[in-house]
Amino acid sequence: MTEVVFPQTPASFRIISSFMIVAAVAAASPPISPPYLNSNPGSFRDRKQLLFKLQKCKSIQHASPIHAHIIKNGNPNDPFILFELLRICSRCCSIEYASTIFRQTPDPNVFLYTAFIEVLVSSGAYSDGIRTYFQMIKDFILPDHYIIPLVLKACGSALDLKSGEQIHCQVMKFGMSSDRFVRVKLMELYGKCGEFNDAKKVFDEMPQRDVVASTVMISCYLDHGLVSKAIDEFRLVSTKDNVCWTAVIDGLVRNGEMNYALELFREMQMAGVKPNEVTIVCLLSACAQLGALKLGKWVHSYVEKYNIEVNHIVGSALVNMYSRCGDIDEAASLFEDLKARDVTTYNSMIVGYALNGKSIEAIKIFQRMKHEGVKPTSITFSGVLNACSHGGLVDIGFDIFESMETEYGIERRIEHYGCMVDLLGRIGRLQEAYDFIQKGNIAPDNIIWGSLLSASRIHKKFELGERVAKILLEYGAADSGTYILLSNVYASRGKFKEAAQVRAKLREEGVQKEPGCSSIEVNNEIHEFLLGDIRHPEREAIYSKLKELNDMLESEDYAPATDVISQDIEEHEKRWALSIHSERLAICYGLISTKPCTTIRVVKNLRVCNDCHSVIKLISKITQRKIVVRDRNRFHHFENGVCSCGDYW
Repeated sequence: MTEVVFPQTPASFRIISSFMIVAAVAAASPPISPPYLNSNPGSFRDRKQLLFKLQKCKSIQHASPIHAHIIKNGNPNDPFILFELLRICSRCCSIEYASTIFRQTPDPNVFLYTAFIEVLVSSGAYSDGIRTYFQMIKDFILPDHYIIPLVLKACGSALDLKSGEQIHCQVMKFGMSSDRFVRVKLMELYGKCGEFNDAKKVFDEMPQRDVVASTVMISCYLDHGLVSKAIDEFRLVSTKDNVCWTAVIDGLVRNGEMNYALELFREMQMAGVKPNEVTIVCLLSACAQLGALKLGKWVHSYVEKYNIEVNHIVGSALVNMYSRCGDIDEAASLFEDLKARDVTTYNSMIVGYALNGKSIEAIKIFQRMKHEGVKPTSITFSGVLNACSHGGLVDIGFDIFESMETEYGIERRIEHYGCMVDLLGRIGRLQEAYDFIQKGNIAPDNIIWGSLLSASRIHKKFELGERVAKILLEYGAADSGTYILLSNVYASRGKFKEAAQVRAKLREEGVQKEPGCSSIEVNNEIHEFLLGDIRHPEREAIYSKLKELNDMLESEDYAPATDVISQDIEEHEKRWALSIHSERLAICYGLISTKPCTTIRVVKNLRVCNDCHSVIKLISKITQRKIVVRDRNRFHHFENGVCSCGDYW
């Protein structure tokens, strides 16, 4: 348990586009060399006017008429013009146009090679960029301090260690080893490829290991999950700027160390370092994943207090935080107040509504974004199809699914097929779901089969469940969830021997079962509970409240669903095993540690079981408390004995 208390430090903010913004300067456009200047004043004026027009172009469509005019007037190979055209191609990721220009350029120099490679790299064609560089070397054109960092970036992005090592040799051969930006990109290359000894060697050989180089080294460790090494390196940095702090906070969030990320932000404030918008987005992500609504609200108030611009990026993060912490009304209110909304913001709202069981509202937002001319993405369709699945909206779901390719030209991915299988499975149309998988144009994965297996158990279609489980086992696609589901299917049918065999096979094959864990936020402190947890300082009071609730449940005609217990044990032992599930312990702690009538919010890493779902409905009725539970799939808002999911999840 970690208490998080943030001091209020006055701060002003500036926007950064990347943690590596300083290193990115190395890939900037090279200066135009004076020898290219034409001595003819008239020609110089014409060129200047054309360059001015090209610099104002926002797309290739705008630039191509100017290019045509240049060709028509007999000066198609002016290096200034070609360089500017390639820069436009880089901004617009227009590889085809850039390739045509480059192929038709006689004797391109290192600057034009740099501009063309930048087009390829910015478009994600890293291997093509590397090949183009080696072609330049083959043509006896010497590299400079601008092209080397750019091609090293391509090697790192493509994880092409072999090419990167060759370029490193050329760096030493051409006497560029002392160049700071070259060294930074070499570190980044080796770090991305997991060659930490080489990255550290380059780092240690730097005469001035400034905060930028340290940040790159730290980010390399964090990208590979080496949190302790990253923190050790971070502690050695004497003067840390906001980019360094933010890189570490972001890395901790990406590695699931949300509490640590929030602690580090407290340190950042105490050190008097001003956070930026990227820092805020990282913090909001941590709060969203923890379900820490109070901390998320504090971050929001921090944004308002110090007048941080709530652009579409910060706005999307706020909407996401509120919706993933179960306060969907605040998320919707904030969404409406945003001045800038893009597809990311709409996606956050659609996913938020879907998670919180507001399927109709999610579909309305989807229709609204279309009406306002915002083009949906693949993520948009995942969100709205999930909403249909959680709401049992079969016809609407299939209409939207069909419209992806016919109306929007968006290729259906495996996650979209998974949503449709889930939709059919939830309403009990299991044979249709099975046929849909068989007829689909995509190979089903363990998530799709697992969804059908879960539906088979819920709807007691045990034959189909066993068939699906065998498919998963035969193809080696079974994870711990598959084994547990199959074990539960057998247990539900009273086949305890078979259930035990499945569990034994899980252990034999070394498949790690993810333990159920629930957390609750009380007074800015996150408390975590496992099954039957006795580690909490207030465990006696928690279990006393649990016993009190169990006694009350008996008077409510509660019948435990002991058939899901796969072990062949006594009935009273099964009842006890169900009662000590992590979410029930978290709720008991919430009941004894918060004021009456306040909402209890719990986050669980796994799907809430049927029995716990029934019990929490009754607890909300008995205690007159609203209880919000976020499980792996969605939110459940329990109030007066009713759940927002309508017992459909």
